[in-house]
Amino acid sequence: MWKKIFHECIAQLEKKKMKNKFFITLLFLTPLTLLLESCSRQKSSPPNIVIIFTDDQGYSDLGSYGAVGFETPNLDRLANEGIRFTDFQVSQAVCSASRASLLTGSYSQRIGVRGAYNHTARVGLNPNEITIAEMLKSIGYTTGVFGKWHLGHHKMFLPLQQGFDEYKGIPYSNDMWPVDYDGTPIAGSDHRKNFYPQLPFLEGNDKIEEIRDLQDQDQLTKRYTKYATDFIARNKDNPFFLYLPHSMPHVPLGVSDQFRGKSEQGMYGDVIMEIDWSVGEILNALSKYNLDKNTLIIFTSDNGPWLNYGTHAGSALPLREGKGTMWEGGSRVPCIMRWPGIIPAGIVSDQLTATIDILPTIADVTGAPLPKKPIDGVSIKEIIEGDINAIIRDDFYYYYGGELIAVRKGKMKLVYPHSYRSYEGVTPGKNGYPAVYKGVLGKYATGRSGLELYDLMSDIGESKDISSQYPDIVAELEAIGDIARNKFGDKLRDIKGTDIRPIGRLDPERSLSELNISHGGIGKKIIFNTKFSAQYNANLNDGKRGTLNHRDSNWQGYHGVDFDATIDLGKKTVVSKISSSFLKKQSAWIFLPNEVDFQISKDGINFISLEKFKEKTFMDPAYKVKDYVHKFSKREIRFIKVKAKNVGLCPEWHPGAGNRGWLFVDEIVIN
Repeated sequence: MWKKIFHECIAQLEKKKMKNKFFITLLFLTPLTLLLESCSRQKSSPPNIVIIFTDDQGYSDLGSYGAVGFETPNLDRLANEGIRFTDFQVSQAVCSASRASLLTGSYSQRIGVRGAYNHTARVGLNPNEITIAEMLKSIGYTTGVFGKWHLGHHKMFLPLQQGFDEYKGIPYSNDMWPVDYDGTPIAGSDHRKNFYPQLPFLEGNDKIEEIRDLQDQDQLTKRYTKYATDFIARNKDNPFFLYLPHSMPHVPLGVSDQFRGKSEQGMYGDVIMEIDWSVGEILNALSKYNLDKNTLIIFTSDNGPWLNYGTHAGSALPLREGKGTMWEGGSRVPCIMRWPGIIPAGIVSDQLTATIDILPTIADVTGAPLPKKPIDGVSIKEIIEGDINAIIRDDFYYYYGGELIAVRKGKMKLVYPHSYRSYEGVTPGKNGYPAVYKGVLGKYATGRSGLELYDLMSDIGESKDISSQYPDIVAELEAIGDIARNKFGDKLRDIKGTDIRPIGRLDPERSLSELNISHGGIGKKIIFNTKFSAQYNANLNDGKRGTLNHRDSNWQGYHGVDFDATIDLGKKTVVSKISSSFLKKQSAWIFLPNEVDFQISKDGINFISLEKFKEKTFMDPAYKVKDYVHKFSKREIRFIKVKAKNVGLCPEWHPGAGNRGWLFVDEIVIN
């Protein structure tokens, strides 16, 4: 046994390129038993993994990254005892997409996760995706998550179905509740938050209580920390994966009395100081149970600061813009890793790295098998073990909302023409309120970029477009962009992508065989007697039907207007079946029609009604495509009319009450 361990030890040293004459001399001068024990321990005890993931914490919001107005001694200790990254990227600068990438090692664009899900979402991280938790459970790890999940709040998407043994926390962001910015309950049906339920607090798959006000919120950081340290204590004798996704410093800010008023920067500084305290508690727990040297700690954030909130937001300086943009202020975040004895103390890496690299790195250091499905991250084990100049990845894709915003090669970044929300030139909000722009609370300015090239080595703030000076580099980066578009698509150029996987859906989607159909009405003359939206203007007799995604270009939308269309078959034709489909998606203000009426005519003037379908409008969060079908004995028909009544105004129970509702129709099918 000892001989086997000895040879394995030598093999490890050779792999690390440490087998030289000097080291061999030291090797045999070292007590052999100590060396063998060390190697045996390394082989038999895989490291514990702790990931601490904050929400909306800016690049500059740690002492080691230049923070002012508050102190972060425990986080600074992590940096002093480990590695600090200065070019660490998230896949999208928004909550759900960023978290999906962290846990799967994939660009969020590959796995279909976009935006930030609220209580109306009928989608989530696909259960078929392999998370870090599932990967580690396959080799015997115990797994726990305490904090904000935000990858789907329905049972099939919750942590216990994604590889975690334990879960306590909130299912989405802490601003998704019927509470105003100042903490008072929402009053009045016209407020945007009126349709939210109270913020649920979950244990496992079940709601155990509600977070109802700012006072309840003040305790979240301490609660998550207590759950995390208890988890460490209970699992001290077994390898574990602890995922601690804090709700803070996402607005509305919450901080306990212990830290309230303790910083020079106001409440935001107080919140960061409490997060730093939480990190200290994790370190204390690991030390208490002698787990320090066998635990890899990773600290990072989901995206940059929400600058609209001014005094209640952090800082990304010297980077450009913040959360919700793919300028560096939105996508570049602080990241620190510590693993005593493995990660050299006090090193800094300026190499391009990302949250998608965390999963493969954990696989590399634990021996866990990588997911069989393709992922996009690469192991940065070489960097964290001390080779800070190792180039692990040379390119990176910046997506947002399905659009390819920019691409990287080394320190060169090519930004594509696009519109984006901007914080520039807007007076930030204060005291928990967002900015007022053009008289509207919470409104953003709109920025627009051209095709722009930036050298992030000399211009980290992306202020000097050098595209005209380096056309060859622009062409090289555009080629990288073409690779990204072919793989993952691009809404800006209406490209679907070949390597994308489906998002998890609570509601059944139409099968592929249902989407493309052949029928007698394809290509026939169609007359629209009412006006549809210029934004949703699909052809209704092209053989293509819509999905649950109302933006898939196969739906025709009517905003507060009834639908009335006539198809001319050109001559009398034998017909026995007419059908049409409508979409229900109340979260997008899309309702089923109150009535659908199929009519036929031989002359196009005199129509007779075949059947009228009646619908009642009631609250139903489910997404649904409903087919209205009328079958009859074969008869000769030339003209077919389909009429559908729009709900008109959104009902009283809807957040859009009093505003015009939408009616969406896809294909008029004639057989």
